Amino acid sequence: MSNEVYALALTSTLQEIQNVCPDITSNFIFKDEKILAKDKNTEEETATQTIDAFNKITESADIIGGLETVTIQGAEGKVNIAPMSDFHLTTVSSKEADEKYVNTLTRVLIPIVIKLVDEIQPASIETETITSNDEAITQVEPEPVEDEVTEEVFEEPEVEEAENAPTEELDEEAAMRKLYEDTEPEELEVDDEPLLPEPPVTQLMVENLKGFRVPSDTVRVDEDVIAQWNELYSDKKLDKVEIEALNGKTTRCKVKEIKKSKDSGKGIIKMPEKIQLTLEIAAGELVTVKPVVE
Repeated sequence: MSNEVYALALTSTLQEIQNVCPDITSNFIFKDEKILAKDKNTEEETATQTIDAFNKITESADIIGGLETVTIQGAEGKVNIAPMSDFHLTTVSSKEADEKYVNTLTRVLIPIVIKLVDEIQPASIETETITSNDEAITQVEPEPVEDEVTEEVFEEPEVEEAENAPTEELDEEAAMRKLYEDTEPEELEVDDEPLLPEPPVTQLMVENLKGFRVPSDTVRVDEDVIAQWNELYSDKKLDKVEIEALNGKTTRCKVKEIKKSKDSGKGIIKMPEKIQLTLEIAAGELVTVKPVVE
């Protein structure tokens, strides 16, 4: 796929990330030693020097099995270079920046944009191909055909004599008609059970659930979210949820309310380490949660 398509989408995303988090002073994305997208604050010369330095470090790291992520901590801030699909994202942040918040923005939004571009681009290419083929077809003019004079031959339809029609077919048709009239239509079964609404999907941020005798198959969700579910399904028992991570992994587990009032309304889901390993995620990442209605 053309890098220009990625560049257009990722440049806008990088600028929006900086608008949302001013502590990110500069960010850019490169691939194969080429700058693919950058924000307005990033100078091309500085970005090129950073890429050269990263490549030299990568070559030196071959003896330890390769290098993926580089983090440089300075007195005034921090530089982080991390892989994103086939690209590398470079983020420069101030020392006051919330590292957890910065990681959530960059490691969630950038992969989502890349995935959307991958899904949309093939469809647009196929549409353009079909359109161009249609245009080529419409441009082909048919060759003129000389008028040919043909003689129409009218044949008289054959008239079947009534006396030659078999009486057995008439008797069979009459018997079938009588059988149809004597058969009563079956009564349609009507399902009186009301249709249930689709389970609502809520996006929450993962936090670790630790403690003495904490069950490994149960997560805890804000009581306001559970109250909304109970209002939708008042006659249903909601004791399980389905969780989906941004990587596509899903799992079902038990659910209870968050007990501590200080965590209410924060949009979090407290999750044991076992469930995090199943979803291949860690604390600070976003997941979608919906109730299991049975």
